[in-house]
Amino acid sequence: MMPKITRECRGTMTAGQDLVVAGYAGLAGTVLLIKKKRQELEQWFLPAYLDEIIRCYDDEKPADPAACIIPGVTEWEASGEGGILKTIWDLSGAYEAGIRFFQRKIPIRQETIEICERLEVNPYRLFSADCYLLVSQNGGQTVEYLNGRNTAAGVIGIITQSHAIEMPGSKTTGYLERPRPDEINKFI
Repeated sequence: MMPKITRECRGTMTAGQDLVVAGYAGLAGTVLLIKKKRQELEQWFLPAYLDEIIRCYDDEKPADPAACIIPGVTEWEASGEGGILKTIWDLSGAYEAGIRFFQRKIPIRQETIEICERLEVNPYRLFSADCYLLVSQNGGQTVEYLNGRNTAAGVIGIITQSHAIEMPGSKTTGYLERPRPDEINKFI
């Protein structure tokens, strides 16, 4: 059983509610990786491509904390150090509630995956500023609302009655491990 996470609970979280991610997991960390490891990354990627990733991040409409305060959203957790997986762990621990989520449904940009593969970094454990985990009464409506405001979002799972954080795969179900240090720390 996971330990209780001490933090102020802003709302409610009950079994059956949807989990929504607003914003892109690992994108902020990807930009930091490019800035720290640019010379190494230029062995695989054109400088213009790396510049474009940074420019996209600067131009991207980041998920705003105000996006968390919308009809149907009953609780939220900002992602940051430790990535989206730590955010899921923290929210589950704060309510001592179970979560079932599908990692492949977490919004993440292809550029983040490519940079992380080259540097052998887990993008889901990478710094994720401007990314939020929302608990919603109707995840589909929440995603539609956010997409209508130019914020990437996706329903990634549900709150369960168990205390486990389950990650169903194609053949088996895995369980989320305790948070590890942020992947960005390998380079700072």
